[in-house]
Amino acid sequence: MASGEWHCEKRDLLKNESFTKESGNVPETGCLSIIVLGASGDLAKKKTFPALFNLYRQGFLQSNEVHIFGYARTKISDDELRNRIRGYLSTGNEGSEDVSKFLQLIKYVCGSYDAEEGFLALDKAISEHETSKNSSEGSSRRLFYLALPPSVYPQVCKMIKNYCTNKSDLGGWTRIVVEKPFGKDLASAEELSSQIGELFDEPQIYRIDHYLGKELVQNLLVLRFANRFFLPLWNRDNIDNVQIVFREDFGTEGRGGYFDQYGIIRDIIQNHLLQVLCLVAMEKPISLKPENIRDEKVKVLQSVVPIKDEEVVLGQYDGYRDDPTVPDNSNTPTFATMVLRIHNERWEGVPFILKAGKALNSRKAEIRVQFKDVPGDIFKCKKQGRNEFVIRLQPSEAIYMKLTVKQPGLDMSTAQSELDLSYRQRYQGVVIPEAYERLILDTIRGDQQHFVRRDELKAAWEIFTPLLHQIDNGEFKPISYKPGSRGPAEADELLERAGYVQTHGYIWIPPTL
Repeated sequence: MASGEWHCEKRDLLKNESFTKESGNVPETGCLSIIVLGASGDLAKKKTFPALFNLYRQGFLQSNEVHIFGYARTKISDDELRNRIRGYLSTGNEGSEDVSKFLQLIKYVCGSYDAEEGFLALDKAISEHETSKNSSEGSSRRLFYLALPPSVYPQVCKMIKNYCTNKSDLGGWTRIVVEKPFGKDLASAEELSSQIGELFDEPQIYRIDHYLGKELVQNLLVLRFANRFFLPLWNRDNIDNVQIVFREDFGTEGRGGYFDQYGIIRDIIQNHLLQVLCLVAMEKPISLKPENIRDEKVKVLQSVVPIKDEEVVLGQYDGYRDDPTVPDNSNTPTFATMVLRIHNERWEGVPFILKAGKALNSRKAEIRVQFKDVPGDIFKCKKQGRNEFVIRLQPSEAIYMKLTVKQPGLDMSTAQSELDLSYRQRYQGVVIPEAYERLILDTIRGDQQHFVRRDELKAAWEIFTPLLHQIDNGEFKPISYKPGSRGPAEADELLERAGYVQTHGYIWIPPTL
């Protein structure tokens, strides 16, 4: 299929999919306004605007239908905002014309986040655009992306509700996208949910977790439920343990003051890794409808038993407190390994090991499902390692099965090898979309499958709040570890106690093209 045909097909798909009013199947004819609040900040220029640009280049956002508004307190002009964004818009060898056309879709409005004047000016600018596109009042679609700190969500949402929503019900909609961290514990998350819930209905609220937009994470449901040979294996009878790992080879890099307010559990484990765990562990939903999928995820979270202190190892890398923005007595972990246990028929007795850390010896995110030993090992190959199914989320996206094979040659000797699906090799020339592109497109379509529902958020915080309060109160101390290492040695000991068997002498190497 030619590139132009592909883009045309995608545009048609976008127009024909679930562009429906939350309350029913109402046809939508109004224009689309995307409003980025916090437009002058890092998140907006590094993630939000580039994602919108890529959707524009691929034909998902049409210049005759969409307009983009930036809103922030910084006093700058339209062109100054465009110039700030320009350097972050990747075009490859061609596409400078696309960049210029895209930037012309952006208008900037300056205003405070807690004063009506700015939001009245924003509403006026949006309404002028809608009028220019002949959209009748109330038929237009307004998407508000809050690239802001959670502390200002309630007041911003109140301003949007009072001054910037559609004035009548003629098939249009207003939707809100909010970024993590959504609260710091159960109580603060529930308070935030209540404040926003008083202003907007749950189908209007999109709590974004960009890990749910990653290609390999989205592949999980397909792998599990569209392949016959996984169905009988995916349970406690065959699987010994599951690891979900996030590793970074750099520290807080100037973000120490911000990171110290949250720590690695709130920043990575409570949201990203826990969402992946849900997809690995959930039962098959009755359909692919968003609510059916999210129902099954909630059941998993509600089946997690309280975390035991002896199944947690915390770490803080040497030099973390040298950052002048980090308190000298900081107890904030930059590393954590913990075991979660799911009390249900499928997973009873299988440890789910969540591991995340900064300033480690490598950068990767992966899911590693380790199977039990083969009973009656006639080849005496147990010491070489167990079968493993690995989903490499980043970098070098891949899915591979580690298994034992005969070593080529005259002797009957065995070795570890793999069945490998490496995306760069198998899908040459295919651009894997960024997570934010996919998720913003989902919000336009009204598809909440890859967003966190309120009861799901509550169940997640219920798991981690007791441990987080122990850390915040200084009752649980992190162990120091050297930057560039694997983390505290105690974490490897915890893995061994949980039943993980490390493979020695085998390293997966991404295949070259």
